Amino acid sequence: MGKFPDWRTLAHAELLEIQLAIKPIGLQVQRSKRLKELALEMQKRNYVLPHDRIELESIPFLGQYIANAVELFIFHKTKPLLDVNMARVLERYFGPRKKADLRYDPYLQDLAKRIVNHPHAKEINWAVLDFAALICKARVPSHCECPLRKECLYFNNMEIVVT
Repeated sequence: MGKFPDWRTLAHAELLEIQLAIKPIGLQVQRSKRLKELALEMQKRNYVLPHDRIELESIPFLGQYIANAVELFIFHKTKPLLDVNMARVLERYFGPRKKADLRYDPYLQDLAKRIVNHPHAKEINWAVLDFAALICKARVPSHCECPLRKECLYFNNMEIVVT
C-alpha cells in the first residue's frame, strides 16, 4: 500500500486513516482493526517476521494460508497457496477431499505440496489460481477451453443433459 509502506507506518496510523485507505476492498472496520493489531504485534517483534513456522503462525490473524504466502514470497520456500480456488481445481481433476475444511485435509494438503514442489513454485501457484479464475470457474467451468479435460475426473464423470 502506498499510504502504509511498512509495518512502522501502519502501527503509527490512526484507525480511521486505515479504514479510509482500505474502504474500496470492503469490511474496512473489521479489517482495519486487524491490520492495526497486526502492525502493533510486528512492532513488538521489531518489525521482523519470524522464520520459524510455529512462531509465524502464533502472530494474530496469520493462519496457514498467510504463513504459506510469507514463506513462499518472502523466505522463498516451496509452499502451496491452497485456498478454495486451488482446492476446486485439484478436487475436480484428482478427486474430492476427505475433510470439509481444506486446512486440515491431508489429501488436499499433500496434493497441493506436490503440485508446487518445483523451483518455480511462485509461478505454479499463480498459474493454478489463474486457471481457477479463467477456466475452472466455480459455477460454470469452461470445459471447451480446458486443456486438462481429457484426464479430468470432473469432466469425465459429468452427466450430459440434452434438452
